[in-house]
Amino acid sequence: MARNDAAAGAKEQEGSELIDKLVAVNRVAKVVKGGRRFGFAALMVTGDGKGKVGFGTGKAKEVTDAVKKATDDAKKNMVRIPLREGRTLHHDVFGHYGAGKVILRSAPAGTGIIAGGPMRAVFEALGIQDVVAKSTGTSNPHNMVKATFDALKSVTSPRAVAGKRGMKVGEIVSRREGSSKDAAHAAE
Repeated sequence: MARNDAAAGAKEQEGSELIDKLVAVNRVAKVVKGGRRFGFAALMVTGDGKGKVGFGTGKAKEVTDAVKKATDDAKKNMVRIPLREGRTLHHDVFGHYGAGKVILRSAPAGTGIIAGGPMRAVFEALGIQDVVAKSTGTSNPHNMVKATFDALKSVTSPRAVAGKRGMKVGEIVSRREGSSKDAAHAAE
């Protein structure tokens, strides 16, 4: 019995390290014979601040129950995103979901998170410190979060690219830095 308690305690400690961000709460009404019955739908983003993040939705009669369901759903759907130096993206990406379209760009150190609303919550939970993001299309939080995740899932690290091409990581990174130096020389 003590063994199960220790396992449960370890799970609670692991869960306490997670960053939970409430993105949106929506009040919904169901019309019935006696009037309206109200419920709540919540959208949560959960991350560890070190490259793992997930989002989830939950519906219930009370806000707290909806938030708890959404948090549990977010923990189940977490994905790992490779980060450069643990602070930004490796490259610029584009993502879309429905009418939601987002553009995410890597940024130099000290830039901060330049993003609005739902995207900011995703980046803070993910642990990104420097990024520039733009949302075009819908401002619906659900579609913006899903479009952001679509973009983040297409981020690849130099290590993964080098493995696919049978090259060394240094060759891939030197090409990336070399192309930015070529562009700087062309601008002069």
